[in-house]
Amino acid sequence: MEIGEKVRVRRLRDRVGPAVIEKLGKLGTVQGYKMVDGSGIGVMVKFDDQATTWFFEDEVELVRQ
Repeated sequence: MEIGEKVRVRRLRDRVGPAVIEKLGKLGTVQGYKMVDGSGIGVMVKFDDQATTWFFEDEVELVRQ
């Protein structure tokens, strides 16, 4: 996944708050990357409502347009 690409939240790996749960199934744009777990990489995703949060790479899928 590259910055600027559209992704869909397809699952949530951990327990999260209601604001993140409501993003399940929503589309967003990759804004950047984040180191997670000491070895993995997460993606920062910005949504149409201007909310931004990060997800593990296996929690989002690339949306082909």
